Amino acid sequence: MKKEQNNQPSTDSRMALTTKNYVLMLVGFAVIVLGFVLMSGGGSSSPEEFNYEMFNFRRITLAPILVIGGFAFEIYAIMKRFDGGKSKEE
Repeated sequence: MKKEQNNQPSTDSRMALTTKNYVLMLVGFAVIVLGFVLMSGGGSSSPEEFNYEMFNFRRITLAPILVIGGFAFEIYAIMKRFDGGKSKEE
């Protein structure tokens, strides 16, 4: 005899992401936007004139670190699992 498969949907009514996950995702998004804002600018108003201001620490080092850190934090915010108020001692 064949085994009958249980085709009933799961009774787990929890959402995959909680509001804490969404708040963490908004924080990560804000860090990414801040990194791109810090990366912008530094151009020259005249094409004949070269502006070395675009090679400063803020645009070359700090802004890319913020953007990459923001993306890493987004991954953490999505993967983090919150219990939803249940205690672990049960």
